[in-house]
Amino acid sequence: MSRAIRHAVLSVAIWCAVLQLVELRAAAPARIVSTSPSITETLFALGLGDRVVGVSTYCRHPEAVKTLPKVGTFLRPDAEVIARLRPDLVIVHAGPHDVVRQLGVLGIQTVTVDRGTLPSVFSSIRAIGGPAGAGDRTERLVAELEQHLAKVRAAVAGRSRKKVLLIVGRRPGTLSDLVAVGTGSYLGDLVDIAGGVNVLSAPGVSEYPRISMETVIRLAPDVIVDAGDMGDTDAQRLRKEKATLQLWSTQTTVGAVRARAIHPVMSDAFVVPGPRVVEVADTLAAWLHGIEMPR
Repeated sequence: MSRAIRHAVLSVAIWCAVLQLVELRAAAPARIVSTSPSITETLFALGLGDRVVGVSTYCRHPEAVKTLPKVGTFLRPDAEVIARLRPDLVIVHAGPHDVVRQLGVLGIQTVTVDRGTLPSVFSSIRAIGGPAGAGDRTERLVAELEQHLAKVRAAVAGRSRKKVLLIVGRRPGTLSDLVAVGTGSYLGDLVDIAGGVNVLSAPGVSEYPRISMETVIRLAPDVIVDAGDMGDTDAQRLRKEKATLQLWSTQTTVGAVRARAIHPVMSDAFVVPGPRVVEVADTLAAWLHGIEMPR
């Protein structure tokens, strides 16, 4: 084959590769709508934040999302508001809504992702990353999260496992109508990774059971993590942290209270099953075993 022919063949191959790359980039959605905090945080963690044009009512992280248009909650996304944003891709959780069908009628692409468990954090990253055009960043992010969680598990290995009660809801200003973490929640999985045992993880216990103070006393947790009443601003969170500690201080029949092992949660990472699960695992490891994980 002459040099001229080889040069021509090489040029054609290069142009084909360039055209394929251009087509891939053109196919990647430029306008993405998220309908939940975990989806939003995943998109930003994948480096796609500049393409997000709408988020859910409760999306607060990262800071950039606070000024974006709101499209309703993950349980009730508003199809009309979403359509007005002219998205190329809308990512939703399965739920009691009809938004996927409504947007489908309008020719708007949707992706439905799982929620609520630690494995679903990783499956959701993959389900989002492909259609959103994140490329190899998807597997890189999953690998980074899995590796960090493995390091937390290794750091607490061999230590006595603490019994942990996690509260994620209650009547504001009281310790009544308690909603705890039961079986199957990602928070329970993170407690296990951080060297604890969820006292409500047992067959037959629902994912988020309602419990009484009598049940708290009977369960006898070593540590209580209370995410039941968080504020939206730093000032509110500081006030609520003090108020939560004051509420629990009156329950002297609870061993965790006497041991001063009550931990009010001030970070919404605890209630958003997304890429910040590593922050939650780090915090739990510090609370349960005094271990500070390097970041």
